[in-house]
Amino acid sequence: MRQILTCTDGSQYAPSIYQHAAWAGQRLQAGVRVLHVLEREEAMRGRDLTGNLGFDAGADLMEELVQLDEAHARVAKLRGKALLEDAEKQLREKGITKIETLHRHGSLVDTIEEFEEGGEILVIGKRGEHADFAKGHLGSNLERVVRSAKLPVMVAARAFQPIESFLLAFDGGASSLKAILYASSNPLLKGLKCHLVAVGKPGSELARELENAATGLKGAGFEVESVLLSGDPEEVIKKEVETRKVDLLVMGAYGHSKIRRLVIGSTTTELVRDCHIPVLLFR
Repeated sequence: MRQILTCTDGSQYAPSIYQHAAWAGQRLQAGVRVLHVLEREEAMRGRDLTGNLGFDAGADLMEELVQLDEAHARVAKLRGKALLEDAEKQLREKGITKIETLHRHGSLVDTIEEFEEGGEILVIGKRGEHADFAKGHLGSNLERVVRSAKLPVMVAARAFQPIESFLLAFDGGASSLKAILYASSNPLLKGLKCHLVAVGKPGSELARELENAATGLKGAGFEVESVLLSGDPEEVIKKEVETRKVDLLVMGAYGHSKIRRLVIGSTTTELVRDCHIPVLLFR
């Protein structure tokens, strides 16, 4: 059976993550596997707080710290259990019946790698519970996950909205061609209106590749609007997302083109951060 892989840490994105995962699960007739990975140590763990205290005072303090550490571990385990129970409840309310929940200690990236085999897509939030929402910072795990995941990664928006159309940012590279193939052959995007956008010069190789991509998508049954525009790729794509009022942005995450460099790297984050819709990434 197909399976959607998703992660939760109880952040403000959690309800939206479950809704995006449920949407994908319903379209793919897939179950959902939810991971909660405890990888952040509590601030006091492992610190040498004995400092300038005498030996006896230090021994007493260390005993207290051991007990506190054990209490932290119990609370973290109970919190993780509660988060996963809530995830299962919300997914069932969205119509998902095949649900698996897993609590793990360790690296989020390593845990995803362990469980992504057989998965269809990975759903993750833009920000975790420790991100600075006020400043719009993206979660610290997002880049690491996108860099390492073998699955397409859906970055959930803050709030879920019904998905009826998508914009595919096309640059002719391997990642965007992979996105075209996925859209053409996978049920996830079937029946949605497709806006195919490239940024380049008329008469270029990219223009010919764009035409071929549009022909392929139309052959797969999509209603396609394709356009080749000039300008700064980042600004063009953001403007087209807003103007066309699409519900999902689909694009490659890696490569040498400007479009793919937008997502991961020194300019990470502007496109994922500034677009208020989910982003489906391929690499």
